[in-house]
Amino acid sequence: MSEEVSKSIQSMRAEQTRKAILDAAIREFSAHGLSGARTGAIAESAGANKALLYYYFKSKKGLYSAAIEAVSEDVVGDALAALDPAYSAGERLLRTALNHFDRILAKRDFQILLQQEMVRFHREEGGAPPPVFESSFKPLMEKMQSAVAEGIRERELCKVDALQVLYSIFGANVFYFLSAPMMQSSLPFNPFDLDALKMRRVAAVEFLGSALFQDRAHGARLAKRVLAAMPMPAIQEFQLRRK
Repeated sequence: MSEEVSKSIQSMRAEQTRKAILDAAIREFSAHGLSGARTGAIAESAGANKALLYYYFKSKKGLYSAAIEAVSEDVVGDALAALDPAYSAGERLLRTALNHFDRILAKRDFQILLQQEMVRFHREEGGAPPPVFESSFKPLMEKMQSAVAEGIRERELCKVDALQVLYSIFGANVFYFLSAPMMQSSLPFNPFDLDALKMRRVAAVEFLGSALFQDRAHGARLAKRVLAAMPMPAIQEFQLRRK
C-alpha cells in the first residue's frame, strides 16, 4: 500500500470518527442541553475514545457549537431554496411557511437545539449568538422581509408589516407544536395524529394564501400549488411524541 493511499484511508477514518462523534453529540445535546449532556455518553454512543472529542472539538462547548452548525446547515439550505426568486414573492413566503412546519415535524434535533439556544441567549448565558445565527439566519430573515416588500410593491400582497408576517408564519407553527399536549385535552382529536398534522399544514398555508394576498383567488391557487409541490415528509410516530 502506498503512503498516499494509506494517508487517504486514515483521513477517511478520521472523518468517519468525527462524524460519529458529531451525530452522537447532536442526540445527547438535544436530549439534555449543553449543561446536562455528558461527554462520556457522547463518546460511548459514538464508539470513540473520549479523548478524541477534545482532539477534534477542543472542548464540550466547542462540540456543542459544532453540533449547532451541523444541524443548521441543511435546514438553512432548504429554507433558502424555498425563497428561490424564480417564484413570485407570495409563493416564496408560502413555501417558507410550509418548509418551516415540516422542519419542526421532521427535524426534531434541530428544532430542540434551536429552542435551547434561544433560551440560553435570552438568559444571557451564551454571550454573543452562535456564528450560524449571523451567517445563516440573518440572511434568511432579510430575504423574507425583502419578499414581503417585493410582494407589496408588485401588488401581489396586501400592505402589511413585514416583521409581523415573519412572526405569523413562524409563531403559528411553533405554537401548534408547543401547545399540542395542552390542547389535546380540549380537542376531540390528538394534534399529533397523522391526519391532524396533514390537516394543520394545509390549513396553515391556505390561511396565509387568504390573509396575505390582495387577490384571494390567486393566493388560494398558489397555496394549492405549493402544497402539491411540497408533500409532507415521511415521519415515524415516535418522532412526534419526543420531548
